[in-house]
Amino acid sequence: HVQLVESGGGSVQAGGSLKLSCAVSGLNYNAGCMGWYRQVPGKEREGVASIVTKYRNGGIVYYADSVKGRFTISRDNVDDSTVTLYMSSLQPEDTAMYYCAAEQRSVSWCKMQGGSLDTYTSSGEGTQVTVS
Repeated sequence: HVQLVESGGGSVQAGGSLKLSCAVSGLNYNAGCMGWYRQVPGKEREGVASIVTKYRNGGIVYYADSVKGRFTISRDNVDDSTVTLYMSSLQPEDTAMYYCAAEQRSVSWCKMQGGSLDTYTSSGEGTQVTVS
């Protein structure tokens, strides 16, 4: 049973940075993928970034065009069970509830899904990011 707990959200001024963390348990890293999506009330869910957990480096699957060059997803080098989303140059349009999601599937499946994180079966409770 995969469990995910997000942390690190908050309020920041435009141009600022935030780091979101997702503590993971119950996931077999050799066959899985994780990612972040965000949702604003009344709008569709947007996949932000995803990563194949098998590869500590170079396992990036997807970045939304809206965040390329500003956001970075990675597995924590210190804490193996944490996936982080570094967000820089934040803009008001980045304001949303951010959710961590995970799926226990093959590398090929993960790559095929790209930004379609609605296909992932496990997600956390979310953490709010507000940019003003």
